[in-house]
Amino acid sequence: MKIIVTVSLVLLFFTGCRNSEERLIKQADRIHSSILTVDTHCDTPMRFSEPGFDLGIRHDDGCVDFPRMKEGGLNAEFFAVFIGQGPRNDSSYNKAHKKVLDNFAAIHENVRKNNKMAEIAYSPDDAYRIKKDGKIAAFIGLENGYPIGNDISRIKQYYDLGARYITLAHTRNNDICDSSTDPAGPENNGLSPLGVKVVKEMNRLGMMIDVSHISDKSFYDVLKVTTTPVIASHSSCRALCGSPRNFTDNMLLALKENGGVIQICILGNYLKTPDPNPELDEKIKELRSRYGEFNTLSDTMKKQFRRDFRKIQLAYKKYPTVKDIVDHIDHVVQIIGVGYVGIGTDFDGGGEVEDCRSVAELKNITVELLRRGYSKEDIKKIWGGNVMRVLQKVEESAEKPALRT
Repeated sequence: MKIIVTVSLVLLFFTGCRNSEERLIKQADRIHSSILTVDTHCDTPMRFSEPGFDLGIRHDDGCVDFPRMKEGGLNAEFFAVFIGQGPRNDSSYNKAHKKVLDNFAAIHENVRKNNKMAEIAYSPDDAYRIKKDGKIAAFIGLENGYPIGNDISRIKQYYDLGARYITLAHTRNNDICDSSTDPAGPENNGLSPLGVKVVKEMNRLGMMIDVSHISDKSFYDVLKVTTTPVIASHSSCRALCGSPRNFTDNMLLALKENGGVIQICILGNYLKTPDPNPELDEKIKELRSRYGEFNTLSDTMKKQFRRDFRKIQLAYKKYPTVKDIVDHIDHVVQIIGVGYVGIGTDFDGGGEVEDCRSVAELKNITVELLRRGYSKEDIKKIWGGNVMRVLQKVEESAEKPALRT
């Protein structure tokens, strides 16, 4: 009799757990259908050089396309026009500028040919209208201010093409400011005189200043100059993971005072300090040796390299989980409140965790938020309300709106 009772209790426990999980999933579905959900950073445009790549087709590889955005309940994505750091001279700036213009054109073309599914968004009003129309809002951000060179007029050109933020630097120092990860260390002692002009011009136009990737000193310098709130489009918390790319608690407090927002990056190395993994390191070293310098590869070989790199990661890398993502969200909420945090996945640029490998699985983050007691109003802020607040404020503060093309 005792055995029967015990088995019944165990079955009841697991049934209750399953039912509870199903309720959370249904609740997440309802919330996603009723709010605007925004991811502020993906690197999917780097795939546009692959022959025939189409955002309107569901892909088995990579992280982002329009069909999987629908599956994951994501309404708006900031597609990054990424440009790596190169030589700092006029010839190289001009080449980088041309590449950036080509990338803008590729995003517009991908959206245009899928105009029944998506539309370019320039403002919060656009995003809400596009969602209401049953489409996906495609925002654009420029990752790395390097192609600006010394020509400030290019900022307006990028704005007119749809860029609504510029990440001031990437992994290396540039003429605008210092990076948080340049092996050579600081060069400009934060924001350079050119950087001050860049920030002021972005303020004038109504473009969000993205402080992800930049050094701590550069971050504080930006806050002294800007007249509008800033965003960190894909950053996490240094209290939980020691990467210099992440924000200290003091930086979070300064961000709150500025009125800005930090969008938690789900790239593993920014969520948890990785344990040594010599087997993974050796496999990646062998792969790079076999292919040679990535930037010199043909488009076909780049695609094959990414596939082989992906296979190695899946076989040998130890990924964090959605719980680690929400730990960072929890930390920001504890330090500065729920009104200053969002999500910037860095999908197709390395961002993914064990139970959120593509945009199709983004609702898993919402389920974990619900599990921890976050309300619908909290989730509305985290999943888009906060960053749209910043974009709205930046827009309203613009000296005059720039023209759309």
